[in-house]
Amino acid sequence: MYLNQHEIHSQINSSFDHFVDFVQTLPDQRFTATPYGKWSAGQQLQHLIKSSRPVATAMGYPKILLRYFGASRQPSRSYSTLVEDYRQVLAHGAKSTLTYLPGVIYSAQRPVLIQAFLKQKERLLENLGKWSESDLDKYRLPHPLLGKITMREMLYFTAYHTEHHLEQLKFHELQRHNWENQLQQLIF
Repeated sequence: MYLNQHEIHSQINSSFDHFVDFVQTLPDQRFTATPYGKWSAGQQLQHLIKSSRPVATAMGYPKILLRYFGASRQPSRSYSTLVEDYRQVLAHGAKSTLTYLPGVIYSAQRPVLIQAFLKQKERLLENLGKWSESDLDKYRLPHPLLGKITMREMLYFTAYHTEHHLEQLKFHELQRHNWENQLQQLIF
C-alpha cells in the first residue's frame, strides 16, 4: 500500500497521538518501571523523540543539502513492504544504535518528554507540507538499520516505529496484568 502525503500526515498524527494517550494513562511507577529488563514507557518515549528529531530536522533542510545522501533511482517501497523489511531486520537481532538509546527516566520528566514528542510530530507534519509527492521519493536519508531510504520510506518508518513501541508497551501491560491475576489466584 503506497501512502500519499495526506495519508502519511494522518498516519503520523494518529500514531503519535495514540502513543501519548496511552503513556498518559500510566501511573508514575509504570511510566518508569523497566518490565522484564525492557525499556520503560518513559525510555521508549525518549527513544521515539531521539529517532524522530533528525527526520523532522532533515525535512526542514534545503533539498540541495539532502543531495549529499544521493537521489533514489527506484520508487519508494510500499508501507507494508517497508514494515516487513524492518521486522525482518529486527528478527535477525538488530537493535537500536547508541545514538538512539534512552537514558534513565524519572516520572517528573513525563510532561516535558510528552511536550518534546508532540513538538517533533508538529515539526514533521509542518515540514511534510513543504514537500512534493515526487520529492518524497527522490531524496534519501540514512537509516541506521535499513540503510539509505527515501523520505517517504523514512516517514513510513517513523509512523510504524511509533506504533511498534506502543504495541510493546501494551504487551508489557498485558503481561503485568496477567501476572498480577495469577498471583492473586495463588494467594486466594
